[in-house]
Amino acid sequence: MAESAANRKRSGTNDVVLGGERKKNTLRDVDPAAALALTRHEFGEHGGVNMSIEASATFTVMEPDTLRRLFAGELGPDRDFFIYSRHFNPTVLNLSRQMAALEGTEAAYCTASGMSAISSVFFQLCNSGGHVVASTTLYGGTHALLSHFLPRTCNISTTFVDIADLEAVESAIVEGKTKVLYFESVSNPSLKVANIPELCRLGHAKGVTVVVDNTFAPMVLSPARLGADVVVHSISKFISGGADIIAGAVCGPARLVNSLMDLQQGALMLLGPTMNAKVAFELSERIPHLGLRMKEHCQRALVFARRLKKLGVKVIYPGLEDHPEHDLFKSLFNKEYGYGGLLCVDMETVERANLLMGHLQNYSQFGFMAVSLGYYETLMSCSGSSTSSEMSEEEQKLAGISPGLVRMSIGYIGTLEQKWTQMEKALARFHQNQPL
Repeated sequence: MAESAANRKRSGTNDVVLGGERKKNTLRDVDPAAALALTRHEFGEHGGVNMSIEASATFTVMEPDTLRRLFAGELGPDRDFFIYSRHFNPTVLNLSRQMAALEGTEAAYCTASGMSAISSVFFQLCNSGGHVVASTTLYGGTHALLSHFLPRTCNISTTFVDIADLEAVESAIVEGKTKVLYFESVSNPSLKVANIPELCRLGHAKGVTVVVDNTFAPMVLSPARLGADVVVHSISKFISGGADIIAGAVCGPARLVNSLMDLQQGALMLLGPTMNAKVAFELSERIPHLGLRMKEHCQRALVFARRLKKLGVKVIYPGLEDHPEHDLFKSLFNKEYGYGGLLCVDMETVERANLLMGHLQNYSQFGFMAVSLGYYETLMSCSGSSTSSEMSEEEQKLAGISPGLVRMSIGYIGTLEQKWTQMEKALARFHQNQPL
């Protein structure tokens, strides 16, 4: 019997290797929550409503020749045959299907961190001597990867441009050399919004693969449905929601995802940033209520942004009409989910930023001074001296990062009015300039 033992107890078959439902995912107007509801549901080994965790590192087969066929590529996870969990794991594969459905891509695979997902995509798409065009406004770790690590280790160079300047983007692309156009859907931390459809049109006209980091806007924006080739995520943030897991994902065409897992040439397979099956199980249980969480994050961020603006605070939030890309965001977003769960308050100097954050945490208990985002508590940090500290002062200036820019990931614990009262209390003490 030329079947794997696991093949006898799986629920259903895959329509593509790794893929989620493809019939509707490419449509612009599909609600991500509706797409998630169409994904194949895995039941537990004994009929449990939740899937079993496949914690095995290696997998058995029923006949000796099956191993040869597996390593020759004749059999694979599309037919529920597995070799080794660094390659494919059934539990991680299930989470990957959910991510593909969420982003409307043909396929996806999940990794041990967001940076491993991002770096693996560059390794897979760019050869030595390759070139990347990227936004000046990027997460500090990604900026360091592109500006320092890849040139030193792989001879891959990057030209950083203002992503809002389409002419500059077009001029930076070197035909035959540039392989990737990379940007964030909503930039970290300055909350600039990318014109995803126009950037994709431009990139595709030049034969370039468009890669978008959508960490700041899951459910809110759908880059693949707007034209992007590849969408990457740090699942550690909103998708996890608990500030307790490090994870990432690559969402894109099946051919790319499968190439990442190729036994001889795959960046994910050979570099080995493998997601643990137990982590994948936990995340797969959180994705079904991601939409509910995102709506609350976004609703509270909008209310706080509007109220802060009325108080005369310099606040940056795409949901405010005075945000430079407000109308653009409104034309792109999935309207049920709002304008995102992050806002920025520009206190101009590090000293003023630190004073305000100290009051917010230690005096009024509004939130926590910590990096990351998407937690049920509000998290806040002064970006220039934390998550963007890999960038020089000049690079931060080009990215629109003020020394006193405070990034706030708005949580949903407690009532909205309770948390607003805590915000007002901290602001009042700040204006009195009273130290803690």
